[in-house]
Amino acid sequence: MDASDGGYVRIFDTTLRDGEQSPGATMTSTEKLDVARVLARLGVDVIEAGFPAASPDDLAAVRTIAEQVRGPIICGLARASRSDIDRAWEAVRPAARPRIHTFLATSDLHMEHKLRMTRAKVLARVAEMVAYARSLCDDVEFSPEDAGRSDPGFLHEVLSHAIRAGATTLNIPDTVGYTTPDEFGALIRGILEKVPGVDAVTLSVHCHDDLGLATANTLAGLVAGARQAEVTVNGIGERAGNTSLEEIVMTLATRAARLGLRTGVDATQLVRASRLVSTVTGMPVQANKAIVGANAFSHESGIHQDGMLKHESTYEIMRPESVGASRPRLVLGKHSGRAALVSRLSELGYSLDDAALERVFARFKALADRRKSVADADLEALVLGELKLQRDAS
Repeated sequence: MDASDGGYVRIFDTTLRDGEQSPGATMTSTEKLDVARVLARLGVDVIEAGFPAASPDDLAAVRTIAEQVRGPIICGLARASRSDIDRAWEAVRPAARPRIHTFLATSDLHMEHKLRMTRAKVLARVAEMVAYARSLCDDVEFSPEDAGRSDPGFLHEVLSHAIRAGATTLNIPDTVGYTTPDEFGALIRGILEKVPGVDAVTLSVHCHDDLGLATANTLAGLVAGARQAEVTVNGIGERAGNTSLEEIVMTLATRAARLGLRTGVDATQLVRASRLVSTVTGMPVQANKAIVGANAFSHESGIHQDGMLKHESTYEIMRPESVGASRPRLVLGKHSGRAALVSRLSELGYSLDDAALERVFARFKALADRRKSVADADLEALVLGELKLQRDAS
């Protein structure tokens, strides 16, 4: 798809950078390359491959990805310093499409307590470092860290300086997941309305999930006019994590008629990517995780199972095949009804008359009350027990 299309949303995947910053989620260079290759097959537009100044190993990993992975833009993160930017450029330079991503905090809280810099010094640093990055690389992204808690007027001034210095993408981070969707949408609209030259750059959003609002805030930003979403596979990342790649991709796909937005991601690769990232980071995906969780397409309630057997769309807004998942499962448990039991017995090759079915169903319910779920072997035992009783009675 053409990224110049007004409804096209670039997917900027930061699993290998922000995602890897999840406690305990560190990946080896080989694992990072494996993930990068899967992300390229997935069709993401940008891979933020790491933070080259963080360690020699990270620099080497980013450089290897830049050398070997083709398709997406390969990006390296850098603080607003010449040494960081030099390392980022060293790492991404071999890429067919390299990008340097530099950042500096703009909230009064961060400037006073972390940076110990005045607003004037921040403005000067942004202008100097974005210009320096642009002197090395044609594609430069700038992020005002903690934008969600920054003074809007000052934020607009910082972004104006970044544009004049040569930034091609402006990323707006809700660094600590503080904003609500209405606030974040208003922040993006304000930038589009009040920052000179913003129409000539790509506006991006990067939201964290501290209040469980990362996906909602990202969608609010996209609806307001941002056209790049920064995401991670399985939503991994600092603290409570980042916006989930799979949630954004499938929301835009499922609600395309409502939102008028689309991505270039091959959604059938989502489950595969999720499983790989879970394996290499050692971070399991919770069963009820949207899109890629084990229960995302499972049904136990009798009402739901009956509806699914009659028409899949009654309780599924997307097909499991569309995200690379296996067919939907009717989980047999205490909430299940006769329709689900009959369907599963038929799949196992059994057909019972009404009287026998009633007796098996009663025993099934009694068993289900004692267990979380009833396996196929249990069902076969119930049916074989019923058939034995019938033989003995005759």
